[in-house]
Amino acid sequence: MTAVADFSVYLLRSLKETFTPPYRYKDIMSQLEFVSWQSLPVILFCVSFAAIVTIMESSFHMKLVVQNDALVPGFAALLILRELGAVISALLLTSRVGAGLAAEVGSMQVTEQIDALRMLGIDPVRFLVVPRFLACIAGGFLLSLIANLVCLYCAMLVSELSLGYSPGAFLTGMRAFVDFQDLIFATIKGATFGAVIPLVSCFFGFRCKSGAEGVGLATTNSVVVSSVAIIVLDFVLTYIFSHFY
Repeated sequence: MTAVADFSVYLLRSLKETFTPPYRYKDIMSQLEFVSWQSLPVILFCVSFAAIVTIMESSFHMKLVVQNDALVPGFAALLILRELGAVISALLLTSRVGAGLAAEVGSMQVTEQIDALRMLGIDPVRFLVVPRFLACIAGGFLLSLIANLVCLYCAMLVSELSLGYSPGAFLTGMRAFVDFQDLIFATIKGATFGAVIPLVSCFFGFRCKSGAEGVGLATTNSVVVSSVAIIVLDFVLTYIFSHFY
């Protein structure tokens, strides 16, 4: 319960500092490049294969059950936009960015750099957390948008090459199941998941114990807790968004 109380105080403090100018735009842009541009290749590679597996498995099982896979483009597009694109991107971002942030802040804690910031009158939350928090929100939004579009393109390509559906047939089937608001909701999920990563990672970094083992434990805990939080938030947001369909 102490950790929950500490995180609640830390969360409120982080949100307060986020809405308090001035902002360090250079640091925000530097973190945004690390979060989005440098993470983009691995995310696109993984979500592309996830889309391919999704449409091929959907076709196989639909043919097995109803002997027809005409609805596969619509079902695949629905699953990609509402779940796969945003969630897979966020989990990959947690593994790459979250672990890096926890290790970075944890190392600063172990080497007493954070104490040095306090001695200089610099708020560690404002100096370390806020730029990463804003960058991860923007990066999560952008990566979710790009990942979903790439997923749909890969699904359409596989649908044409493997299942025999033209791009026009795929788009027609997709429009019967999804709408533009699904893409909007996916980007909202991406931004929300992105916000979770730096908050959790920096929190465990601040609580890091001394030694290499402490840094490793903080990194592991941050990835695990962030992943669980993303899955839970996905359920909550999906439930909320279901009232708008």
